[in-house]
Order: sequence, then C-alpha cells, then structure tokens
Amino acid sequence: MTPPEKRLPNAPRAAPQNRLLAALPRREAARMLAASEPIALAFGEILYEPDARIRYAYFPTTGFISLMIPVDGVTRLEVGLVGNEGMLGAPLILGIEVSPLMALVQGAGQARRMTATDLTREVGRCPALRRQMHRYLQVRMSQLAQTAACTRFHVVEERLARWLLMTQDRAHKKEFRVTHEFLAYMLGVRRVGVTKAASALQERKLIRYHRGAVTILDRGGMEAASCGCYQADLDVYQSVLVGV
Repeated sequence: MTPPEKRLPNAPRAAPQNRLLAALPRREAARMLAASEPIALAFGEILYEPDARIRYAYFPTTGFISLMIPVDGVTRLEVGLVGNEGMLGAPLILGIEVSPLMALVQGAGQARRMTATDLTREVGRCPALRRQMHRYLQVRMSQLAQTAACTRFHVVEERLARWLLMTQDRAHKKEFRVTHEFLAYMLGVRRVGVTKAASALQERKLIRYHRGAVTILDRGGMEAASCGCYQADLDVYQSVLVGV
C-alpha cells in the first residue's frame, strides 16, 4: 500500500518524512508538528485494540503499522499497512472515536503522535488538512477493497510477493524481520502455506529468508512475481494523493 520512493517524485530523498504532513502548506504543516510529538514505535507494540477508544493519531516516519481484523474471535487477518505514506487514526476524520481494527507495530521506528482531540480540532480549522485527510481516506478505502479482492482471487505466492514489496516500501531498506506466524496472519493461510510460498520465491533467487529475516534480492523480479494488486495500489496513491 505504500508506493516505493522511486515511484513518487515528490517523496523526500533524505530521511523519510511523513508524506501526508510534508504535502501540507507550510503554515498548516508547522501547526501539525507543533500539536504533535515525536515518539518511538516498538516492534510488537499494540497501538489500537478492536472496539476500543482511539486516544491518539499516529503519523509514521520510519516505523510501520499492521492493521488486523479479528476473525471469529480465534485468529486475525491483516487488512492493511500504514507507513510514512499515511496515518493511523483515520476514523477520527469521520468523527468516529472507536477503532474497528487492531493496530500492531510491525516495523520499529519513529512517528509523530497527537491526541485525538488535537487532530479533530486541526481538521476542523484547516481546510487544506481536511482535504488531504479526505483524499487519504479515499486511498485507504480503495486499497482495502483491493486487498479483499487479492485475498479471494490470487495465489499465495503472488500475495506474499505483494506484501513483501509493501513492507520494503515502508521499511526503507532491503532487509527486515517478519515471523512465519505473522505471515500466516497476513495471508490468511496455515504456516505450511507460508513456508511453501517463501521457499518458491527463495528458489527463484528473489528473496533470502532465514530465521525471520527477509532480504529482497531482486526488486524487479519481485514486482513481476507479485499480482497486479501491488501496482494498482501504487496507481491509486499516485492519482489521488500525488497527481493532484
């Protein structure tokens, strides 16, 4: 869901910023920064619980967050990722103070955090911020629909390639950590399915996967191995949030 840096000409070349905040007019961006605080996101930290009140909104810069939905009260399925292309706390934009999803830090790093009250106030007083948030909501809804279709129609290997590309886009590096258990949550399959798909990508020398560490060896090959949903996500982001 996060477009890679090379595909976004407006993205910063230096240390990653939060792109939603960076795209605001200077005065509005400064006000958002003043109303927020820098924090560290710890791997495995739960930021939101399902059906719990949202206390903070998060604008990642280097960390990234997995959005997961409970299924039958037994397991969880990942339905989205949030990195420095977006924000966590989208229901607040619609005046909703309860999260329908679990938000779990999948990539440790930095973020800006602001209270739900402050975000709601700034959205109400700043038309530019409101427009930006509404456009981001459109992107999120399109990408959630794309993920639902992907889960239904595409094979595990293609979906795994898509997710690893999305994760690399947010991690801003070729190597990152992910467990078999979490990959099973993400794909909605048993661990044996994860092992088979990861082994297939590894045999094609597209990735290296050892003891929970994934390294992308061939970015172009991974894009070819992924389903078309990866490019569709990039296109939505480009058309709605960048090409305006």
